[in-house]
Amino acid sequence: MLTFSSASARIINSRHAIAECFQSASGDRAALADLVIIHASMGHSFEVLIDEARRLAPKARIVGASCCGVVGSEGVSESMKDVAVMLIEGRDFAIGHVDEIRGSNSEDKARMLAEAVKRERPDVNMIYFMASGIDIANDACIRGIESVFGPDVTIFGATSSDNMKGIISLQAFDEGVYEHSAWMIGFADPSLSVVTRASHGFVAVGDPLVVTKSSGNKIMEINHRPAWLEYTDRLALPPDSTCGDSIPIGALAEVLSARDAAFYGNPHILRVVTSKDALGGIDYPVTVKEGCELFLTVRDEERIFDDLDRIVAELVSECGDQKVVAVFHADCLARGRHLFNRILKEELVSRMQGPFMQDGEVPSWLGMYGFGEFARLNGRNTFHNYTTAIYVILRKKD
Repeated sequence: MLTFSSASARIINSRHAIAECFQSASGDRAALADLVIIHASMGHSFEVLIDEARRLAPKARIVGASCCGVVGSEGVSESMKDVAVMLIEGRDFAIGHVDEIRGSNSEDKARMLAEAVKRERPDVNMIYFMASGIDIANDACIRGIESVFGPDVTIFGATSSDNMKGIISLQAFDEGVYEHSAWMIGFADPSLSVVTRASHGFVAVGDPLVVTKSSGNKIMEINHRPAWLEYTDRLALPPDSTCGDSIPIGALAEVLSARDAAFYGNPHILRVVTSKDALGGIDYPVTVKEGCELFLTVRDEERIFDDLDRIVAELVSECGDQKVVAVFHADCLARGRHLFNRILKEELVSRMQGPFMQDGEVPSWLGMYGFGEFARLNGRNTFHNYTTAIYVILRKKD
């Protein structure tokens, strides 16, 4: 049986930061951890974080990812010195890793990863998936995983990020640190289940941007012009702008089916542009076909809060009388300090955590600000951008 404990810290020294997290999360039991999950901002040395985690939990498997801030049971923080951990005791899991995953090979790499995990634990019933946030076809990752585990196994997780520059994001697996990799945790505790929801609260505006040349998850042309030039023109940004300039204001929207829109509470799903090439092409986070219509968006602050309240209420209802043992959480980095001031950001986090409090305390909670989020939409595993995505781990009552 798996047990979970979490903590976060805001300390510039990487070794001290991870040590404080371990002590706060589990105290003297930290050395008993079988699995350590680390989320840390880019100001930390991942090699040092891993080295100290290995010293403190010598028998544990270790995975991690870079982010633009963390959310824990202690609250929210977005600085270059944030780190958060989830410590897990118990052996009802399997983990796997692949390197050099990119848009062109995402499905094959994800399938290889899923096959490795299934060989170790055929009884996996839910999957925590983390991949690079730059140049990856996330819908293809889902297809690869589902080709092994089927569509009924819930995939939740995120893509790693930097401090919103779109230059590099990091993934850690045991003693290695990588730039274009993915890892997976397959949970196989039969007493556990997971429920997931995601929402964004943005509104599509204006005439569509039409994809006129694409290949896989690469968009070469929009409206018959180099994609980056047309995109930045519509955003009123100069062509030498960076993805760091476009991400806060440049969410792109795709139209959902009527049934999906009714479930989602919004007629559109959003996409982020995290990298571009020298020819003016852009990396899209999912496979995109020529003729696809993309809309620019504006944030609707009231709707963001209302949609968050709605999905939290749905999750609480779905939990029923089961015990919440942990919450994983992924948020778009553009919904943090780059979208809200500190007061509104903390209110947003408070409204998502408050309903899950037990005996006056927030349960073990591991959240990160990344480039994208995996959560089910209308019963299907789906990749999202610019959302708050909440994943509640439940234990059946005896």
